[in-house]
Amino acid sequence: MTRRIRIGIDTGGTFTDVVAFDEDAGELVSTKTPSTPDNPADGFLASIDKVLTSLQADRSAVDAISHGTTVATNQLLERKVEGLGFITTSGYEAMLEIARQSVPDGYGNSYFWVKPSRIVPRDLVKGVEGRLEHTGVEVRPFDEDGARAVARWFRDKGINTLGVCFLHAYADSSHEQRMREILAEEHPEAIVSLSSEVLREYREFERATTVLVDAAVKPKLSAYVGNIKNRLTAYGDREVPFYVMKSNGGVLSAEEVVHQPITTVLSGPAAGALGTALIAKNAGFDKVLTSDGGGTSTDVSLVIDSEPTLTTEGAVGQYPSKIPMIDVVTVGAGGGSIGWISPEGTLKVGPHSAGADPGPLCYGRGGTEVTITDAHVFLGRVPAHLLGGEIPLDVDAARSGIEALAKQLDLTPEACATGILEISAWNQANALRQVTVKRGLDVRDFALTTFGGSGSLLLCRLIDVLDVPTVLVPPDPGNVSAFGLLTVDVKNDYVQTHIALADSLRPTDVTRIIDELTGQAATALTQEGFPAEQHQFVRSADLRYFGQAFEVRVNVPDGPIDAATLHTVAEEFHAAHRALYGYDFAGDPAQQVEWVNLRVSGLGPIRQPEIPTYELAANPVVTELERRPVCFDADDAFLDTPVYRRADLVPGTVLDGPAIVEEFGSTVPLHPGFTARIDEYLNIIVTRKVAQ
Repeated sequence: MTRRIRIGIDTGGTFTDVVAFDEDAGELVSTKTPSTPDNPADGFLASIDKVLTSLQADRSAVDAISHGTTVATNQLLERKVEGLGFITTSGYEAMLEIARQSVPDGYGNSYFWVKPSRIVPRDLVKGVEGRLEHTGVEVRPFDEDGARAVARWFRDKGINTLGVCFLHAYADSSHEQRMREILAEEHPEAIVSLSSEVLREYREFERATTVLVDAAVKPKLSAYVGNIKNRLTAYGDREVPFYVMKSNGGVLSAEEVVHQPITTVLSGPAAGALGTALIAKNAGFDKVLTSDGGGTSTDVSLVIDSEPTLTTEGAVGQYPSKIPMIDVVTVGAGGGSIGWISPEGTLKVGPHSAGADPGPLCYGRGGTEVTITDAHVFLGRVPAHLLGGEIPLDVDAARSGIEALAKQLDLTPEACATGILEISAWNQANALRQVTVKRGLDVRDFALTTFGGSGSLLLCRLIDVLDVPTVLVPPDPGNVSAFGLLTVDVKNDYVQTHIALADSLRPTDVTRIIDELTGQAATALTQEGFPAEQHQFVRSADLRYFGQAFEVRVNVPDGPIDAATLHTVAEEFHAAHRALYGYDFAGDPAQQVEWVNLRVSGLGPIRQPEIPTYELAANPVVTELERRPVCFDADDAFLDTPVYRRADLVPGTVLDGPAIVEEFGSTVPLHPGFTARIDEYLNIIVTRKVAQ
């Protein structure tokens, strides 16, 4: 019998996570392999072979592969942007330098803030004559001779990656299209991104930075994806469908994603948020905070009504990007984050990381600095190995490093190690507050879901710091992002700026633009192999009160668009504005509603794996794997602590701390005063212990 196996692969800094779903048997299998930073494709292919061995299947059984990649993210975070040029409308060459007149953290930081370097230096920016109005009407014709001179200048300088952003190109793309044709003639080696294809939305600076980010990551991502595709041809006489995760919560075929590389900048974290949303929904939680702890960082996001929240106001490192993306905040608090002493003599943690190579001291690969993982190992909170014993850890090396750092700080080793973890916990808590408290939400109204290899190590301390009522740890938490890759649909987003006051907005204009965007989405879905009857479309619009500089996104109902539809959307805007900011101007004739952008998302549904349920045991028997000394607090001695294998804990099991729960890819330290129970989905549900 022919088997159909879909595989999700999430490449991280330390490990490559893989989950396989046998569609016929309904079986899920997951595992990990070490990442290969020098050539991530090696770890990618090794993970496929490893999970197929677990399923006793060969490569011919692979039906599709979905991938979450950090290639674009890492390039931008490491600021490895070179050989990039910018072409814009003549007279606007200083657009990137002027940017936005805002200072991070307000006036308190303004005396010390230094403007970051621009993605393209001023000497690599060239202007071309030609001008459009905001309506798309041509004011001055496009200067083809000037365009050819610019193309030759970049060719002679050896600048082969170019972003093009002409004024008001969102309204008419003809000037940008002609610029690309001229570049193809005069500079055929150039890799070009057009703002009218990347982001058909007004605000010139954000559109410019977005298209430049797209251009910057295009060469490296294209080479990476092409390398994998070429190596996948070894899977027999057929081409295996290969999808790449996008920041917006969907996937796209590898053939198409190379034309939209910017859409992958938060590929891995987006998959984790989606996988968590499905797991938490099944467990009965629809308002969830997610915390994905890896080797380098922790990514946090927000899930409301079982859907991750989206934003178009995101950034990757110092580069603003207005593409739709799951709203993720990243903090440098991963397992490899380094503990160090500031010039003032205080203990700091992160954002620098030891990464996968050389990694923490306990890895025994030549690391020289103490990390969060070393602190956990020294305190006994994690075992002396990773991946079920595949990777042994050097406990003595961790101890020596902690002792040396503690001596410099005049602390006991226990106080030094717990201090490292305390700082890390507060760093994570502050990130979680950014997606809640700073947005008018009460963190206590949410359950926290922790996953990733290091995501659950500090969950008890996060309960104390944040006062969240519950923490959910999914089965196999180290592979939740890879699992999330199997739960997502093919998704493409399309936007068109159309600014008009509600009183003067014509339903025919909205219908025309929505139909155009829907047609583009339908064409893309057809090219992805989805028949018309499977196409799904989600319509939305960005609205604001006249005079505001920000918008609120609301849904546009299905069906014909008439005056009643526009009124309904405006009422939804009032309600959404009130929910976000605590007030609205509904019924106030002096405050007019203004429409800004129209959006359509096209969805091609992919079958989601079903999460199995198990019967709760009435009186489960709990068997200890071992006991070892564990320190949970700097003021406590090492406690004789029972250790349990998670696979041995059946639904209905209840554990009181102190305890340690271990599994293949992660560990849950349960502090004194906390209780854990296993639910019918094999989730660990952690709460404070109820006083008797």
